[in-house]
Amino acid sequence: MRNASEDDPYLWLEDISGEAALAWVAERNAETAGAVTADDGFGPLKARLREVLDASDRIPYTVRRGAYLYNFWRDAGHVRGLWRRTTLESYRQDEPDWEVLLDVDALAEAEGEKWVWDGANVRRPDFDRALVRLSRDGGDAVVVREFDLGTREFVADGFRLPEAKTRIGWAGSDTVLVGTDLGPDSLTDSGYPRTVRRWRRGTPVEASELVYEGERADVAAWGYRDSTPGFEREFVGRSPDFFRSETHLLRPDGTRVRIDVPDDADAYAHRQYLIVTLKSPWLGQPTGSLLAFGFDAFLAGDRTPEVLFTPDARTALAGHTWTRNHLILETMRDVSTRIEVLTPAAEGGWTREPLVGVPELSAVSVVDTDPDESDEYFLDVSGFLQPSTLRLGRIGAGTEVLKQAPHRFDTTGLTVGQHFATSADGTRVPYFVIGPDRTTTPGPGPALLYGYGGFEVSLTPSYAAVTGRAWLERGGTYVIANIRGGGEYGPDWHQAALGAERPRAFEDFAAVAKDLVARGITTPAMLGAKGGSNGGLLMGAMLTRHPELFGAIVAQVPLLDMTRFHKLLAGASWIAEYGDPDDPADRPHLAAISPYHQLAADRPYPPVLLMTSTRDDRVHPGHARKTAARLRELGHRVLFYENTGGGHAGAGDNEQAAHNSALVHTYLWQQLATPGSPTVPGPLTASPSAVPAAPSGTGS
Repeated sequence: MRNASEDDPYLWLEDISGEAALAWVAERNAETAGAVTADDGFGPLKARLREVLDASDRIPYTVRRGAYLYNFWRDAGHVRGLWRRTTLESYRQDEPDWEVLLDVDALAEAEGEKWVWDGANVRRPDFDRALVRLSRDGGDAVVVREFDLGTREFVADGFRLPEAKTRIGWAGSDTVLVGTDLGPDSLTDSGYPRTVRRWRRGTPVEASELVYEGERADVAAWGYRDSTPGFEREFVGRSPDFFRSETHLLRPDGTRVRIDVPDDADAYAHRQYLIVTLKSPWLGQPTGSLLAFGFDAFLAGDRTPEVLFTPDARTALAGHTWTRNHLILETMRDVSTRIEVLTPAAEGGWTREPLVGVPELSAVSVVDTDPDESDEYFLDVSGFLQPSTLRLGRIGAGTEVLKQAPHRFDTTGLTVGQHFATSADGTRVPYFVIGPDRTTTPGPGPALLYGYGGFEVSLTPSYAAVTGRAWLERGGTYVIANIRGGGEYGPDWHQAALGAERPRAFEDFAAVAKDLVARGITTPAMLGAKGGSNGGLLMGAMLTRHPELFGAIVAQVPLLDMTRFHKLLAGASWIAEYGDPDDPADRPHLAAISPYHQLAADRPYPPVLLMTSTRDDRVHPGHARKTAARLRELGHRVLFYENTGGGHAGAGDNEQAAHNSALVHTYLWQQLATPGSPTVPGPLTASPSAVPAAPSGTGS
């Protein structure tokens, strides 16, 4: 086992665009191409996946802004995409009449940049201008340009900012609140804005008024204007870490009033209300509760809440959305969604009733509302084997079907089930199984287990056409593990795997793997595991802690060096999730869960595929690079693939997305379902005991 304090011989691979590092990447990519993309099944699978991603009969999901529904669309003819809009009346048609606002492909060609759409902030209440965000090849950093929705052109003398991890929003017709990279001391250690400025049209951003600043050690500072008619207010704040924040009402005279809620709570103003989601007990209410206060009364000292939701052992808050007069509440009971409508009563209190038109045993989510004007809502209904149906409803009335997605893969003989595994400490861990009906297809078969387990992210049922074509149609079983660290049972489920308790998430995932084998669904040799980002750390843990449970592992844009993550790109922002490598109290458990430092020559690891992106400016590609190099050094079976673009998503367009998905599933099928498949190549240029020297000038 490597000692975390040892010098790192692969530090040179952290040089993202260094000549030596990129040459190493090119060699590894070539190996992977020879082993996987040269497979006879790769090309046809990629074509079928690209067909799904480019399909013209996909549902074009929209966001209402004023009189229009806005949509961003990619297909085979528009690789980088179109920003467009239409009316609700036209949207009801099979072929809506779209007004194209911005053709990103044309812009990319004209400017010689691989622009990737990152969204737009449209100015209220006139909805006539937008702050458009564009990323170079998929990174988190963006350029910002003001766009005229009437002329469909960028404003020549409008608001414009160079590439940075900018936060910006309208604060009037000629003013924005902005945080961006303005040189020394303008960014936090995590690389996000440390200051908030009021930038007025026609003035240099460097000369803009400073209205708020956080600390260097914060994750970020932020500011925004609530432009709800009759309730216009401005707020500023800072996030000391990923899970704590403080919010201030910014008065017109520049003074601030602290919104005095626990710093781990989520709080925001909506019209006359202050809405608070608890991450720890407060005012006699348990963790996971949703509370409402009168905003003005709260500022005056009243701490009497209206309790809108209280969790129990099996039920958690999944989300909530406002219409003009109601609050739509989404909850999960054992990871199954339920939806209610809450309505403030004139005499005080709130009434509640189920949302009309929600079918049972389906994955349901509210995808859009118009909280300023109406009580309409757009509802997406789907399931693991059920393509999406988009409905338009109005609270108090029925719903109508607006769009219906077709089936993208053959579901004949497939079933969906939910089971519970028992983790090492006795915790009951739910998981979903999608695959062949075992009553008609007995015996174990290839299975792919997916997990995340961090940052309170919940994995809920959804229709995944790519997984259906790439895995389920071929006879594979797909499994989703709802392990601790996620949000499936509320904040407590997440907090159970924070910091030094992170191994609980690993134990949960291993328990699901064992339960799949015990149920006869698969065998260790036929069980694969896949995860990305924080889920990539989970995959590293499975590789080093439970290699006997898996036949192959895929880690995408993974976090793997837990002793240096805080020094790489946005890594410092995750200290609250994992711990601080510079803190003597945290260093031991971080070294213990660091897959990069736990690799050993004498462990029988399953074959592994590591994937990353040169343009990932969130999780540094060095994590995957160094781990692949170390595995090669130790003589283990590893393949590595690095996409030169795509950012943290790993793909900036449908071509890249199809390639990546075909690569993953072809590799897994080779390892798990192909008898006598060739051994994945290990070191090609060095003996197992050799440690390549760092190239000259790159450090060691």
